[in-house]
Amino acid sequence: MSEKIRAIVTAVGRYLPDYVLTNKELEGMVETNDEWIRSRTGIAERRILKDPDKATSYMATQAGKEILEQSGTDPSEIDAIVLATVTPDYFFPSSAALVQNNLGCKNAYGFDVSAACSGFLFALSTGAQMIESGRMKKVLVIGADKMSSITDFTDRNTCILFGDAAAGVLLEGTTEELGVMDFIHRTDGSGAEALRMSAGGSLNPPTHETIDNRMHYLYQDGRTVFKKATSGMADISVEIMEKNNLTPDDVSWLVPHQANLRIIQATAKRTGVDMDKVMVNIEKYGNTTAATIPLCLYDWKDKLEKGDNLILVAFGGGYTWGSLYMKWGM
Repeated sequence: MSEKIRAIVTAVGRYLPDYVLTNKELEGMVETNDEWIRSRTGIAERRILKDPDKATSYMATQAGKEILEQSGTDPSEIDAIVLATVTPDYFFPSSAALVQNNLGCKNAYGFDVSAACSGFLFALSTGAQMIESGRMKKVLVIGADKMSSITDFTDRNTCILFGDAAAGVLLEGTTEELGVMDFIHRTDGSGAEALRMSAGGSLNPPTHETIDNRMHYLYQDGRTVFKKATSGMADISVEIMEKNNLTPDDVSWLVPHQANLRIIQATAKRTGVDMDKVMVNIEKYGNTTAATIPLCLYDWKDKLEKGDNLILVAFGGGYTWGSLYMKWGM
């Protein structure tokens, strides 16, 4: 009987645009102020990809380059690329295909995963199952979003929230009791009205009317989404802990999607995990959608130890939400 293969993270990489959009600058764009933004979201600044010739695939490529360099992996060794994004360069080809070509991963196939802020978790569990099957040896999983491309900078309720970034991991196989141990994912399409981009797809293709009506920007019913995200992230974090017999003391780190500091705090409280064991970097980057969780892993990688129990959790448009239990393998 062959040993069970699990998927472990063997390298982490990221890309952050140079331009920093501060709360102070936003005060000159919409009716808001630094104290209001910080108190309601926990955000102080966010990164914006200003170059009009660069998009999501550029950021994902830069993150991918760091991952390959960090792990000493030749691009030809990559078997698959799973890219989580809701801001692809094009409807098609996929941004994963562009990244595959940019990186020179000539033996890899790739595809995009669209699950909004839950995208990285959905992509990570997909990549892990590829490794567990034994068919793939090395899988790149990247979360990348150029949220500034669909953000209405005249809407003070949404423009304060989002930033641009990419981050990801390399997954490889191990027979040790490490890596992705379990996950729970959920989707509820009844939430489609509360968080969406109304135009650009096959239902409302681009017209002068859709542009004039500002339908190509993201729309969020903030109050409704906040309530759903708070309960969704908290409940599914507890669910995966209970499923795997983990107490708060067993959890080394809680790695939540960085949408709102109050949601993060509520999730920590519900799980019983102390805030000093919760990864929080929302003040520096804002909500980078599919990139938030791997950005946390990158920022904390030097503090993580082999065997640490990590609970990753996210909630996004769809609605989509999920949790993933990982034993750190590096």
